[in-house]
Amino acid sequence: MQNNERLLPVGVQSFEILRTNNCIYVDKTAYVYRLAHDVAQFFLSRPRRFGKSLLLSTLKSYWEGKKELFAGLEIEKLEANNKNAWKQYPVFYFDLNGKNYSKKDALESLLSAHLERWEKEYGIKDSIRGLEERFQNLLITANKKTGLRCVVLVDEYDKPLLDLVDNPELQEYNKSVFKGFFSNLKSYSDYIQFVFITGVTKFHKVSIFSDMNQLNDISLNKDYSAICGITEDELREYFSENIKELSNKYGISESKCLDKLKLLYDGYHFHQAGIGVYNPYSLLKAFDDMEFGSYWFETGTPSFLVKQIRNMDFDLRKFTDHTIYANASLMKDYSADNPDPTPLLYQSGYLTIVDYDPEDCEYTLAFPNNEVKYGFLQSLMPEYFSDCGSGSGIDIFTFRRYIKNGDLENIRRASEKKSVKNQSTVIK
Repeated sequence: MQNNERLLPVGVQSFEILRTNNCIYVDKTAYVYRLAHDVAQFFLSRPRRFGKSLLLSTLKSYWEGKKELFAGLEIEKLEANNKNAWKQYPVFYFDLNGKNYSKKDALESLLSAHLERWEKEYGIKDSIRGLEERFQNLLITANKKTGLRCVVLVDEYDKPLLDLVDNPELQEYNKSVFKGFFSNLKSYSDYIQFVFITGVTKFHKVSIFSDMNQLNDISLNKDYSAICGITEDELREYFSENIKELSNKYGISESKCLDKLKLLYDGYHFHQAGIGVYNPYSLLKAFDDMEFGSYWFETGTPSFLVKQIRNMDFDLRKFTDHTIYANASLMKDYSADNPDPTPLLYQSGYLTIVDYDPEDCEYTLAFPNNEVKYGFLQSLMPEYFSDCGSGSGIDIFTFRRYIKNGDLENIRRASEKKSVKNQSTVIK
């Protein structure tokens, strides 16, 4: 279901489509202004379905000078006295989503297809050279033909790596492709105006970071903690009618409805003192379906992550008793050969910051909300219990009821009867 006046942009990742189809848009353009007027090249890590692609699409429209799309938004006021605003820069947007990377040449094929389209646009006929040289030539040619430096946007850079966690040889091959191709962002910086790269994870020792030491990682930056996601204030400002409709359907007060939404979808923190945010996808789906559902897990938890947790005999009680600790470097960098799943759990959105010790510069991590908590535990159940399907008596739904009722005896019996290994892993 949707708001009577404005459409709910469920799954919409195009800023232009959103703005030209009367969709609700939570105005994040003040962040775009701040980024565009900086001199740094940026990297941002956020979980899936958190609005990274929409943010990049917004940046793309800004650098393409599509002023009409920003009418009435914060950035229109911020750029009002800037004579140099809304120029049409050459923008190269690399979308690494939607591709099967199981074949060795898949990444190279995708990059080549992007280059071929832009080479036609800028009248470049000689594309016999390698990918690196073609990208270099494209940057130089676009700069000369437009008189403006280039903008490079890379969406979900890590997909060609995360998809190959079970194929380390091919993963290393794709890392080498990255090294050759994206090293141009540093060596040809004279031709580049702006760079923004997104991903779920920041792979340790991937050349896109190690070779580009000028890349500013804003993933744990307080000023950008709410650049993706929806804050409490934004929820009340932009979705007041949807809150009213949902509360009326369930026959509860708007206050109770907000409490329920908060319990299910809020709780993400990307800085110890930053603004907390809701999962935008789940929130939009709840309003669209008019249901307090579990939406983030529709695509499931990555099997390799579940296996990694099981193989290292991770004490599952740590997920809820606030005893998972990390520092900034651990949370930022993911290494495939590191058996500790904590960095990936945080970067993927299964864990979030719940506390911080300034003396030791140490973070405490835990589940952000009930949607993640119960969805994740449901994914883990088959790894720890046999025959744990619905109706078995040891499914996550039955366990949740046991816990709500304080029925510790039934929890103990189910664990003893069905547990495959480590009977002390029952979640409280």
